[in-house]
Amino acid sequence: MELLVQQISHWQQPRWSAAASIGNVSRADLVHRLVQDVADLAADAEGQPRRAVPRLDSDLALPDQLRVVTADLLAAGAGAEALNWAATEVAATRTTL
Repeated sequence: MELLVQQISHWQQPRWSAAASIGNVSRADLVHRLVQDVADLAADAEGQPRRAVPRLDSDLALPDQLRVVTADLLAAGAGAEALNWAATEVAATRTTL
């Protein structure tokens, strides 16, 4: 996750708005989807209902959102299967950006 955050944390809005290399979505949409998926894993690990992660006005907040939901996932004591899935999705997202 840290490699992805390092890759995207300095991006400005034009880079976020650009299309991802696959699919018909922006880079921001792709990262927000990852944030939501990790948040869902954390909620599952905590035995809590899943909640929508808000899409903030600025895409520049996405790296911080990713940090927060990742910390939540780790704090929830997620199992190896969930952590492996998250790591795979983070790697796939890095490749797609």
